[in-house]
Amino acid sequence: MSQLSRELALRIALASRVLPGVGVPKLIGILHEKVGSPLSDERLKAVTVTNLKTGIGSHDGEEDGEDIGIGLENIKLAVRYLWGEEDGDEDLPQVLPYKDGDMPESIRVAIASNAGSLLNGHFGSCIRFLVYQLSRHECRLIDIRSTLEADSADDRNLFRANLIKDCHVLFVQSIGGPAAAKVIRADIYPIKVPEVVEAAEKLKEFQNVFDTAPPWLAKALGKSPEERKRFAVHE
Repeated sequence: MSQLSRELALRIALASRVLPGVGVPKLIGILHEKVGSPLSDERLKAVTVTNLKTGIGSHDGEEDGEDIGIGLENIKLAVRYLWGEEDGDEDLPQVLPYKDGDMPESIRVAIASNAGSLLNGHFGSCIRFLVYQLSRHECRLIDIRSTLEADSADDRNLFRANLIKDCHVLFVQSIGGPAAAKVIRADIYPIKVPEVVEAAEKLKEFQNVFDTAPPWLAKALGKSPEERKRFAVHE
């Protein structure tokens, strides 16, 4: 990786994130095998879905690559990232207009995601954060924030926490202790959701919490100390 340009290194790192079990060193080995050395923009753009699939398969002991356990959509997405198409995910949800004050008594929620509108990302490796404004009766996607630049930051976890520092809640598949501490210090409440789900589905479920909001959520909603005590009684 040290001999690669920063741009190529980031493209390879991004592709590896959507290939479960395929770390950056393994992916580099596959690329050298399939498109040659040294790796260049031209060579990465020569990568195909077929040779990436068979390359991963051969490293995993599957000659034809059919039983490698990585979905075809993930492989297609990885190829687009290797080609330099950072926005290669064709199923991204639509961002809607929003300005402060549009949704009274709402909070901002970040969703760690690697594909489309899914909640399927780990804090330290997700490709992007989907940012929603959420009230009891409305849910609006207001931003999509790429984490690509985090890979070149001195403190990747801090960079990611700062990327969503305007959010009150973070939904994530997993997050380590040190990273969680940085998120909490940014006044963001992390919630682990181990299973892969649609972001909208999880947010709809979370809206039910607004009726009996715990103290931290009542505070985020701008409730007075007296109102927070009332909410706490119903917990």
